[in-house]
Amino acid sequence: MVYLALEPKAATEAIPLAADAGWFVWVGADAITQEEHERFLLAGAKVTRFSYPLANAAAEVTADALGTIEEHHPGEISWVQHVWSEPTLKPWESWADIRAKIYEGRGA
Repeated sequence: MVYLALEPKAATEAIPLAADAGWFVWVGADAITQEEHERFLLAGAKVTRFSYPLANAAAEVTADALGTIEEHHPGEISWVQHVWSEPTLKPWESWADIRAKIYEGRGA
């Protein structure tokens, strides 16, 4: 199994868990430092650090990263950290408007 961590918190939580399970973790250059990467490797973790950042990257960049992972781990299941982004309100909308639309769609 392979996990792609996009942000530092996910990387530092996933790497020890993955190391215990024998899984691979790939991270962006902005998720861990080079020194942290070396420490994890010395501790036996299977961590690969991209040379470019992945936090807040465009979908195409993340897709390219997944392509690289697939090249190195063909057929493996890959898990990708989901990064939640708050929806952006239009200037004329309020959260009450958004909630009303959601509940309206549910027939409530």
